Amino acid sequence: MEKMKDLYAQYNCDLNDAEVKKAVAEILAKNFAKNNTVEVYKKCFNLIDLTSLNSTDTEDQIGTMMQKVNDFSEHYPEMPNVAAVCVYPSLVPVTRAVLEKENGVNIAAVAACFPSSQSFIEVKVAETALTVQAGADEIDVVISIGKFFSGFHSEVYEELQELKAACGKAHLKVILESGALHSAVEIKQASLLAIAAGADFIKTSTGKMEPAATLEAAYIMCGAIKEYYEKTGVKIGFKPAGGVATTEDAVKFYTVVNTVLGEEWMNNKLFRFGASRLSNNLLTSIYNKEVKYF
Repeated sequence: MEKMKDLYAQYNCDLNDAEVKKAVAEILAKNFAKNNTVEVYKKCFNLIDLTSLNSTDTEDQIGTMMQKVNDFSEHYPEMPNVAAVCVYPSLVPVTRAVLEKENGVNIAAVAACFPSSQSFIEVKVAETALTVQAGADEIDVVISIGKFFSGFHSEVYEELQELKAACGKAHLKVILESGALHSAVEIKQASLLAIAAGADFIKTSTGKMEPAATLEAAYIMCGAIKEYYEKTGVKIGFKPAGGVATTEDAVKFYTVVNTVLGEEWMNNKLFRFGASRLSNNLLTSIYNKEVKYF
């Protein structure tokens, strides 16, 4: 824990939940309207990790979803495609088989005993490595929240380092499950811990519990990313996930991220939405008619 205390001491962890809430409200009041445009809706579409994480998912269903991604540009030639698709590890092989590489759409997969992360590190490492071997470009894992709550922050850090090594060339996205964390301070600490351990992205939530992604968590996490960049020159990505379903939701998150981190982060190399319903809702807003493509 001492090592983590030294890490936290280098950053502003003196946060107040009420002040964070006030800051988010001020950002939206000032900047939401100017971002509530079709151009931004299109940008947001290109930030989506099109997600299917159901226990009922079948190879046929995932194959059909991938074919829709393949065919998207034929139906909407003026639109960018989604950034990535996100599936369970066992469905990476069919995803890789059906998804056409020329689309430029990455394959993300959850791993390391998602969504609870309650297993042995050996199991988590093995699943991560197998998922990359199966063809995943990106791996989404959850921090060991129980260990974090118990004060074993160094153990959480070391686990993430092992998972980062197991990813090889694949990017590591670390889920904080921010809605389970008790305060702005804990969200900031978990963000810094994940970044220091090697996360390429930090992500709010699994989408499997409430509350999921919140604008306040986004503000805190992006603040950690900004401070880390200012100290090191290294850019870490941000991904809100869980409950980001409407066009308004997307624009609000876009506004907070853009305000805190700036235009340099407004691309799918550094900013993603984890979502299943958002794609059709954005298309509906863009074309001003109901769209149910995905």
